[in-house]
Amino acid sequence: MVSTDPDPKPVFRQKFRQLRQALGPDYRHSASLSICSWLAAWPVFQRAHSVLTYLPMKNEVDLRPLLADFPDKRWALPRILPGIDGEMMFHRYDPQHLVRHPFGMEEPAPYLPGLAPETIELVLVPGLAYDRHGWRLGYGGGYYDRFLARFDGLRLGVVFADLLVESIPYAPHDMPMHWLVTEHGLLQAGPPPP
Repeated sequence: MVSTDPDPKPVFRQKFRQLRQALGPDYRHSASLSICSWLAAWPVFQRAHSVLTYLPMKNEVDLRPLLADFPDKRWALPRILPGIDGEMMFHRYDPQHLVRHPFGMEEPAPYLPGLAPETIELVLVPGLAYDRHGWRLGYGGGYYDRFLARFDGLRLGVVFADLLVESIPYAPHDMPMHWLVTEHGLLQAGPPPP
């Protein structure tokens, strides 16, 4: 639903943070492993050579097993650019050269060479919650929104099943996902990119 309220998202964010926390660490761990298994078996993922992913923070789905199990893929990670509002840069994943961001996640060290966004085929997008149409509730920084508005590849939202809901408020500039994955499987949310 396109939001008509000034900004309903803060209320939703608080609710979904509490729901995700309430899942507990054991459930989040086992659900993350299930999500990794679904992705590993997905032909679209298997064919993709260059994949943008993320390292988890704030009880997000943990996709690190995929990075370990598929070392031949060209994994990319985002790095938030300091002093540039809402912008990210991308780097090849190198576990020996990660730094802790103040938000809590690990990200590539700033001295690593950049990776051109147009070389990325598939992006695995974290979200606090999603709806079944692919609309995403993030943390409010706009980092993924700005990137996805310029990204032509396939967008897949990653979320725990309890945080997949019928409807999320979204703005006209938001970009829905093409696919979603939960611990219960994959769901096509919208038409694939041209």
